[in-house]
Amino acid sequence: MSVTLTLTAIFGLAAAIAGGALPRGSRVGGAVALTWGACASALVGAVSVLHGGHPLALHSSQIIPFTGVTMVLNPLGAVFIIATAVVAVASTLYWIGYASHGLSTRTASAALPLFVTSMLLVPAAGGVSTFLLLWELMALSSLVLVLSEQSRREEARSAAQWYAAMTHSGAAAILFALVLLSAHAGGQTFADIASHAHHLSAPVRAAAFLLAVVGFGSKAGAVPFHVWLPKAHAEAPGPASALMSGAMVNLGIYGIVLVGNELLGGGPVWWWLVVVALGIVSALFGALYAATSSDLKRLLAYSTADNMGLVLIAVGVSGLFAATGHQTTASLAMVAALLLMVNHAVFKGALFLAAGSVQIATGTRDLDQLGGLMRRMPVTGAVFLVGALSVSALPPFNGFVGEWLLFQSLLHGLAATNTAVVIALAIGVAALALTGGLTVAAFVKATGIGFLGRPRSSEAVAAHEVPTTMRLGSVVLGSLCVVLGLVPMVVLPSLERAARSVLRAAPSASVDGWVTLHLTGLRGVLAPVLLFAGLVGTALVVAMLRRASHRPSHAWSALRRTEPWVSGRELQTARMQYTATSFAEPLQRVFDDVIRPSRDLDVSHATESRYYIERVAYRISSDDIIERVFYRPLIRTMRRWGQQARSLQNGSVHRYLAYGLVALVVILVVIA
Repeated sequence: MSVTLTLTAIFGLAAAIAGGALPRGSRVGGAVALTWGACASALVGAVSVLHGGHPLALHSSQIIPFTGVTMVLNPLGAVFIIATAVVAVASTLYWIGYASHGLSTRTASAALPLFVTSMLLVPAAGGVSTFLLLWELMALSSLVLVLSEQSRREEARSAAQWYAAMTHSGAAAILFALVLLSAHAGGQTFADIASHAHHLSAPVRAAAFLLAVVGFGSKAGAVPFHVWLPKAHAEAPGPASALMSGAMVNLGIYGIVLVGNELLGGGPVWWWLVVVALGIVSALFGALYAATSSDLKRLLAYSTADNMGLVLIAVGVSGLFAATGHQTTASLAMVAALLLMVNHAVFKGALFLAAGSVQIATGTRDLDQLGGLMRRMPVTGAVFLVGALSVSALPPFNGFVGEWLLFQSLLHGLAATNTAVVIALAIGVAALALTGGLTVAAFVKATGIGFLGRPRSSEAVAAHEVPTTMRLGSVVLGSLCVVLGLVPMVVLPSLERAARSVLRAAPSASVDGWVTLHLTGLRGVLAPVLLFAGLVGTALVVAMLRRASHRPSHAWSALRRTEPWVSGRELQTARMQYTATSFAEPLQRVFDDVIRPSRDLDVSHATESRYYIERVAYRISSDDIIERVFYRPLIRTMRRWGQQARSLQNGSVHRYLAYGLVALVVILVVIA
């Protein structure tokens, strides 16, 4: 079955060539068809690994000089490949209809298949050089996609600059981590590194792990390395946004698990306390900024940081339990991390595709200018609603089961004897609860303000449904949100195999049952199907009571009927309804010291009068406080250094010779 890896690469390269070489009318269709071939090949290989239990291996010395190409696909990588392939199929189907509105140039049509192919192959890389080559290909192709709309939007160029700087800084940290490990292991394959990991000194192991957390954490959008995420995800075209948020950020999680668990074989408690702390900060920060953002795609991007924070909490908690000898809870936490990742790929892909449809239909992402889209775009609105319920972890949708497993692992770990672990778990429980509330507030705002109520602009009034393929692409992922919520055991056995391959000493099963989920060795029961049946039954009873209340013989029939959310008023206009800014205002006031928003009040007086006010305009904006406090001063400092460094180049040959002499002396001193 190792031929599937070769076919994935061949189909992917053929798709990129087709996207760059075929004429305009057929390039997108040809690229999509070949990209689906790459996804199908990768899916076949990944499924065979998960069900057969045997990794796929491939080595060739013909492509990269000296080191060659080494590919090894194990169960952990197979889970990430399947999640990527599912999102890629839906996103490229969406791309067919989206192409007429952009993303149809030769460059973009070649970059998107390369982006998908590199993400499919990164989890199968079995050596340092192969991994770094595919990782860089993924970064560069995604950068091209972010730049694809720079001619129409100046913000896209700025977002691409931030993304390029952050992703290559992260890649440098990853490079140092892997080179450090391979140099001490005496080989560059992951198998060599893993076999020599126990011989490494504690400082080398710790340095490699921390570098990996920084490098891969930046790709996952972990705070404070997240500043590129709300910029690049918001400015990228719809299909690219879905792929970046639904698939690419997951590979940051993969990298942390790869280095921390598979290559280094686990580590001391403080390693995983760092990961848990990073996850808690990311979850709270992302949820807070999502709840206060009025830009739809920026809201979704901060929600990605929130969800990746939850995954990091689960990964860190799993490491804590493994380090303290609690293998059952360690396995449960790792399964929760993988399920949260899979669920995030599905519902965030659906949400970004729906947001892309809204932007195409209305020309804006500003929630203050939207409204009433549920009637005008019913399919897109339904998909967004399903995604919103899923990301809010409400039953019976897929986000609920993953967060329930994480919550169970945190609660069962509170009986640990290590004080630091207990404190971390207690803070994690509180963070999970607060994050859940902020997430619900964010998506009540996004759905209620953007899709319900009355339209607040002429563009929202004129909105209509997008082409069929765009709707189908989002519906595919929206449907999976329901399926994975009702029957999570479709994927849980595969996730448990992946968890066992990572933890090695994990029990045979963490969750058992189909209709009713039982935690093996722990107390905990969940029945998603029965919960769904109870919700449906309650809804039917309410509907029957409502129908009975409108019978002519009933006393309630005399009640006046009016539109929802109008407080019984006869006249309702868009100006009487909440905007996204006003909805988030109370929350912004609560967290004013954290967000520190800027407010602007503009009062326009009537002509030749200072007593009569003609118009009052109130504006509030909350830029990223970490970007404002840390990154912008850093950029200003580097610019000053750059200006001062120009004085070193004055054209004098004597000065350049002096520089060379000083460099030679330094080299000789170091060598000696």
